[in-house]
Amino acid sequence: MGLFSLTQELAIDLGTANTLVIYNNKVVVDEPSIVALDVHSGKLVAIGHQARQMHEKTNPNIKTIRPLKDGVIADFNATELMLRGMIKKVKTSGSLFSPSLRMVVCIPSGSTNVEIRAVRDSAEHAGGREVYMIYEPMAAALGAGLDVEAPEGNMVIDIGGGTSEIACISLGGIVCSESINVAGDVFTADIQNYVRQQHNIRIGERTAEAIKCAIGAAIPDLGEDAPEDFEVTGPDMLTFLPKTISLNYNEIAYALEKSLVKLDAALMKVLETMPPELYADIVKNGIYLAGGGALLKGLDRRLSEKTGIPFHVAEDPLRAVARGTGIALKNINGFSFLMK
Repeated sequence: MGLFSLTQELAIDLGTANTLVIYNNKVVVDEPSIVALDVHSGKLVAIGHQARQMHEKTNPNIKTIRPLKDGVIADFNATELMLRGMIKKVKTSGSLFSPSLRMVVCIPSGSTNVEIRAVRDSAEHAGGREVYMIYEPMAAALGAGLDVEAPEGNMVIDIGGGTSEIACISLGGIVCSESINVAGDVFTADIQNYVRQQHNIRIGERTAEAIKCAIGAAIPDLGEDAPEDFEVTGPDMLTFLPKTISLNYNEIAYALEKSLVKLDAALMKVLETMPPELYADIVKNGIYLAGGGALLKGLDRRLSEKTGIPFHVAEDPLRAVARGTGIALKNINGFSFLMK
């Protein structure tokens, strides 16, 4: 019994934009995936929210790094420091020994063996004794409350920070899927470019992100659900004097259109390759949207009109993948799709 209590179980949704850690069925850490390092010593200055506040505001002695890009590890050292820091934030029961960690970590469905290896190594270096992997769409489906082991088709679209994952799942496996690098980060960049080109104002990533969260829309006509305009202040690119403009959600829908068309195309590709029996199930059950991108206003309506299939936004879509990873952790021995 004494030995058992020294094993601590964590579910980790290692995302491009946010990292979530679940312990005892609760989300105990939910922080931006970003670290601040001392340029000279390479030591960790801050992680998560603290580092996020420093982002784009640093002096030459501090640099902020987002260790994951497009859903994969871009900076191995920074990822490890971030994981260690996030795990430290989980309050362990006051034992003298550091507990051995059993983890389930989420990875994009398009990950190569090298990328999977990198995640495993990072998790092990951060203290993981037993590390299991689960594909993101599978975790998203579990988090949306779908029965992934049933002999019927379930479909999810998980729009994260770095990648959008579209997958059809049946009998505990991914039947067909598509992973594209059009997701939250690209939407943010689209907004930055739009404001620069149309209004001659330079804005940073954080401001663009705030615009996306407040008035990000996937269709130009939201009717009664229309959000209020968003005021932005920045330097005019010609005079460098401060300039304030009011942005409308219609403009943002226009700014995101090019990227959303790529998402439409990827969705159609998965629907085309799907076995007909599963296709019939999907038309009946609908398609579930998860991840931060699911919060774009009118996205479910847009995709529904494109495909003629009902779309449902998962409950608390930002945490759906983390919830699913937590469910997988509880069923480590029961789920055959977990990779060790």
